[in-house]
Amino acid sequence: MQQPAQVIALYTAPHAGAAMLSHPWVEVVPGVGILGDRYATGQGQWSDPQWPDQELTLFEAEVAEDVAIAAMRVRRNIVTRGVRLHALIGITFQIGSVRLVGVRLCDPCGYLDALTRPGLRQALRDRGGLRTCIVQGGRIHVADRLTTVHTREVGHLSRTAALGNDVLG
Repeated sequence: MQQPAQVIALYTAPHAGAAMLSHPWVEVVPGVGILGDRYATGQGQWSDPQWPDQELTLFEAEVAEDVAIAAMRVRRNIVTRGVRLHALIGITFQIGSVRLVGVRLCDPCGYLDALTRPGLRQALRDRGGLRTCIVQGGRIHVADRLTTVHTREVGHLSRTAALGNDVLG
């Protein structure tokens, strides 16, 4: 039996390069991000108005296991299990009561190599996570499930239907 898509960890950092802090829950605000996180306060490595999709980032635990690194070290806000995040680009989904839209991949940059280990950037190419836009804010808790809300159309099938059960468990 496939396990449900869910949150297994939540992280923030107060500023660029600071250690990631683990939380049992976080408060997210549309147009801002996670209250107290480096990107919500404009103190992240890539805090810049030209990058408006820094609100919330997700990362797959399965990818961390595949490249043998603790998921926290990849510096994404939400670690999930049981969902292929790249399939959520253009999809509206919920985590608990929070509504999000998958915007684009969150491929790592050379900065992550410098903070972790050489070669991690390449190992995570096309699997570095997902950037999202917050549509409806609220709290996200560890163990909250991910569910799709609205899917974009691909021919006569929705994108999630076209991908079968490989998107959400």
